[in-house]
Amino acid sequence: MPAVHALDYLAEKTHPPAPALCVLFGDEPFLKGLLLAELRKTVLGDGEAEFALTRFDGRSADWRTVSDELLTVGLFGGGRRLVVVDDADDFVSEHRGHLEDYAARPSRTGTLVLVVPSWPGNTRLAKHTAASGLAVECKSPPQARLVKWLATLARDRHAAKLEREAAESLVEIIGPELGLIDQELAKLAAAANGQPIAADLVQQLVGGWRAKTAWDMLDAAVEGRTRQALVELDRLLLAGENPIAIMGQIAATLRRFAAATRTIEQTEASGGRPNLRQALELAGFKSFVIQKSEAQLRRMGRQRTGQLYRWLLEADLALKGTSSAPARARTVLEQLVVRLGAGA
Repeated sequence: MPAVHALDYLAEKTHPPAPALCVLFGDEPFLKGLLLAELRKTVLGDGEAEFALTRFDGRSADWRTVSDELLTVGLFGGGRRLVVVDDADDFVSEHRGHLEDYAARPSRTGTLVLVVPSWPGNTRLAKHTAASGLAVECKSPPQARLVKWLATLARDRHAAKLEREAAESLVEIIGPELGLIDQELAKLAAAANGQPIAADLVQQLVGGWRAKTAWDMLDAAVEGRTRQALVELDRLLLAGENPIAIMGQIAATLRRFAAATRTIEQTEASGGRPNLRQALELAGFKSFVIQKSEAQLRRMGRQRTGQLYRWLLEADLALKGTSSAPARARTVLEQLVVRLGAGA
C-alpha cells in the first residue's frame, strides 16, 4: 500500500497486525513518537512488552545484530519482537541489499521499524515496503488539519476539550511544532480543571508578554527597525524562549506575506491588475490587520517578500539540524531579522 500520513494511521480505531517492515519518515519527531507507541501496542501488546523491544542507533548498527534480534523469539509480547533502528539513514544506505531481501522475505517472528528523515518512493526497497510493509509519513500537516486534530490530541492525551479558537491561537503562537504544543496542552488542561480550554486561557498562559514581544519583534523587523527587532529577540531568548517556538510564531505571518506576493505575481503574469488588499486577504490576514500588513508588505518590497519562502526554509532546516545549539540558533534568528529589515 502507498505511504499513509501519521494522522490517518492514528485515526484508525483498530489496526491490522503490523507487517514485518515499517518505515516512519519525515521531520516531525512528536508524530514519530506517537507512531512508535502505537506500533509497540500493536506488535507487543501491554504488560512486560519492553522485554521484547530493542532499539538501535542507525549510525552504528550492523545488519547481523539487527537480524539476530528479529529472529530471536521473544519471551513476552506473544513471542513477537519489535526492533527499532533510529536515525536509520546511514543504516539503510549501508545495508540496502539486506533490507531488500528482508522486505521480499520478511521475518515471521519480528517487526523491524526504520526511522528515517526521508523515504523516496521510487527505490526498490520502497516498492517492496509498499507491497508488503507499512510506510508512514510523519510531517506536520497543513494548518487547517492541524487545528482540527489538536482537539483529538487534547482529548486522547490530556482528557481535555479544546475549543477551535483555542487551537487556532495555539498554532498561531507556537507554530506547527507538535511537541511544544503538546507540552502547552498539558499545562492548559491542568489549568482548565475539567472545563473546556478557551482561547482566552491560551492567550493568558501561552501568549502573555512573550507572544506580544514576538509580534513586536516581527513588526520592527519588517518595518526596517532592525536594532529594535534584535533587542526584542534578545529579550525572548534571555527569558528562555525556545528558538523553534519563536520561529514558528513569526513564520506563520511571513508565509502569509510570501503567499500574498505569489498571488500578486500570478495575477500580473496572467495580464491582470493585482489588488494588494485582496491578495493579503486570500493569504489569510484578518481584516483588522490588513491596513498595517499592507504597509509592511510595501516597506519590505517585492524583492524581499519574493525570497521569504526560501529564507524560512533555510532557517527551519538550520534550527532543526546543524544550528540547533542555543548560540547557533540565535545567529539563525538574527540573520533572518536582518534580512527582513535590510530592504525596508
